[in-house]
Amino acid sequence: MGLHERRQREKESIRANILQAAFGLAQTEGWGALSIRKIADAIEYSAPVVYDYFENKEAILFEISLNGFKLLHKELVKAKKKYDTPEEQLTAIVDTYWNFAFQNKEYYQLMFGLGMQCSGKGQMKEEISSFQDMIYECTYEIIKKNGSAPENACHMSHALFSAVHGLISIMMMRRSDIPETMNKTTLDETVAGFIKSL
Repeated sequence: MGLHERRQREKESIRANILQAAFGLAQTEGWGALSIRKIADAIEYSAPVVYDYFENKEAILFEISLNGFKLLHKELVKAKKKYDTPEEQLTAIVDTYWNFAFQNKEYYQLMFGLGMQCSGKGQMKEEISSFQDMIYECTYEIIKKNGSAPENACHMSHALFSAVHGLISIMMMRRSDIPETMNKTTLDETVAGFIKSL
């Protein structure tokens, strides 16, 4: 391995370590407690080294949130492929989204700015539309199959996304006083009622 390749690999390793350290700190202390100084201490480098790789903390958060969206997208695609009908696909997609949120709480909070400033303000995240796009596709197919008005698919799918995200947000931010089973039951009933209404 040449000197250039070795240096490049070392840079990639340090960059990955910065992201990993930031995510690890968020899991133990929360996103609000994260700082460049803490990240630098965790990887045993000085703060200027972190700034060599990322302009500021916001850039680190944005990169981690993109990783979260990519991970969610993979899970959603996998869930959709398991079923043939749009009704089954829609139910599987929503369940996968719900499970992702609670199994990857730190990612979800960062991705959607729950209890904190949303990362990447002003920057476009193509990955963010994955869930909405899949909901729309299934909704459109169900509406078409039922002979309803296909122009309603956009409005209806947005309403479902809002309901699902709202339930997750309530559950995450007020977990101590809301039973988990109540919200999952509400979610299941919401999806079933939504499909029936199309």
